[in-house]
Amino acid sequence: MDKIIVYVDDAEHALQQLTPMLVGGGRTSWLVVACPPRMTRHVSKWINNTARENWRQKWAEKLFAQLLPALRLRGDEVVTQVAMEPLPQLTDKLIRQQGPARVLDARRPKFGQDMAPVTADQPTSNDSRWTLPGSVATLGAVLILASE
Repeated sequence: MDKIIVYVDDAEHALQQLTPMLVGGGRTSWLVVACPPRMTRHVSKWINNTARENWRQKWAEKLFAQLLPALRLRGDEVVTQVAMEPLPQLTDKLIRQQGPARVLDARRPKFGQDMAPVTADQPTSNDSRWTLPGSVATLGAVLILASE
């Protein structure tokens, strides 16, 4: 049985990533880890830890309700979990508990944000040729407007 650990933060994007894997032959054991979005510091000032954890659980339940029927369609085994710690440490812990498994990052990429790696040996994209600080971009736009 093939074991796959999947990190998910958006059901629609994850289903697009997982659909080719669902067509294959053998049975699969899925460990689906929900990665809830971070709360802003302004919101986190006003709610306690219990309310924060309740919100994370409800968010994860909605995500799992959209995603799990497609994974269980072939009769595959599905286990769910909510990420509560940094993803590289969580991945190491899950591999120690579950045994060798493939790791799939099916989180939706967000424009202008670097996503945290899910394993310690995952390469990070440091393609700094295309990154530009906002102040430099603003200054360039002002100079172009001033020259016209």
